[in-house]
Amino acid sequence: MSLLAQPLQALIRPGDTLWWGQSTAEPLTLTRAVTAHRHALAQGGRLRVFVGIGASDTLQPEQADTIDFFGYAAGGPHRHLADAGVLDILPSHYSHLPGLIRAGVLPADVVLLQVSPPDEQGRYSLGLVHEYLPAALEQARVVIAEVNPAIPWTHGSVHLQASDFALLIDAQHPPLEQSRAAPGPAEQAIARHIAGLIQDGATLQLGIGNLPEAVLAALHGHRDLGLHSGAVGDGIAALAEAGVLTHAKKSLDTGVGIGGILMGSEKLRRWAHRNPALQLRGTDYTHDPEVLAASHQLAAINAAIEVDLTGQINAEVAAGVYVGAVGGAVDFLRGAARSRGGLPIVALPATAKGRTRIVAQLAGPVSTPRSDAGLIVTEHGVADLRGQTLSRRVRRLIDIAAPEHREDLERQAHELLRRCGAIFHQKQ
Repeated sequence: MSLLAQPLQALIRPGDTLWWGQSTAEPLTLTRAVTAHRHALAQGGRLRVFVGIGASDTLQPEQADTIDFFGYAAGGPHRHLADAGVLDILPSHYSHLPGLIRAGVLPADVVLLQVSPPDEQGRYSLGLVHEYLPAALEQARVVIAEVNPAIPWTHGSVHLQASDFALLIDAQHPPLEQSRAAPGPAEQAIARHIAGLIQDGATLQLGIGNLPEAVLAALHGHRDLGLHSGAVGDGIAALAEAGVLTHAKKSLDTGVGIGGILMGSEKLRRWAHRNPALQLRGTDYTHDPEVLAASHQLAAINAAIEVDLTGQINAEVAAGVYVGAVGGAVDFLRGAARSRGGLPIVALPATAKGRTRIVAQLAGPVSTPRSDAGLIVTEHGVADLRGQTLSRRVRRLIDIAAPEHREDLERQAHELLRRCGAIFHQKQ
């Protein structure tokens, strides 16, 4: 039994719900201790753990013998929890999480943190993340943290003192990193299309994955871009160091980039350390509809699994398996649509494993309704659906589908629009 087992057992009670930072912000020393000693901590009962996007192998299906897993996403290594049927999905807009926590609908009994060493004033930074953690910290009975010297001290809305922790230990693991593969030809073509839409001075929001990083790499010829995003990756640091990301034209938080979580490598951590031009904020600010609507030329760039011919978007299920999330896409798309000069963009390669991702009928749930669809981008072009009737949407989406699938989509479109009471105009 590890040295952590006894102090954790004194703090964690059977029936407790535990929260910690997702992805790179996972406090590995603590989370591995919790899972290793879960039977002793549960004392014959059960624990409940909120699951975000994964970046480690900490959580395993066999741990469901004592732990109830629930969460908004099945991303990364957490997909195998969904595959095993032990992850209970919370189909909630990301912007709703803080309110649900504060209302007690989502209990937060114990919060586990990965924090930076304190500054000269004794303030510990949350390091790589804010997101839903500030709300959980307000409600938690117990806050436990590990101090990691490799975690940057970042500016944000929450800093903690030693007296705020029930237990403070030294981290035994380096921070997790979110590595990205080099973008392929399709991602590069999509990135060029999106870069052509974005004007100088725009404010950027990006989802996660290889595609957003490809978009950032395509923006190095722009000027005075700003940041207001949930996720922040290595490409943001590169844009800032190149002088492209200045935040000078932002209508809110002028001169400062806003993010929710840093999901990248040591390069990103080094850039973020004590950087006054970067501030991490909670989800109730990063995803706030009024804040987003007031953001100058907000370009919201998010991914999807598939889009149907009327603009309905599935970002959750692929081949019958839950792999994505509702997440913050709808929050940001609606915010961008209300922003002056905003761009609500959903981007995806036209095919996956030879199958079209522009489809007549979704194979998963409607994560984003067609009423919120804006610009759909594939490597074959841009379909601007704003203000377009169903028949015109169908035509524009077929035009950006993979050429080898367009004829079949044309055939299916007639029946689809007949059911919708619309007339399909053949392309001349």
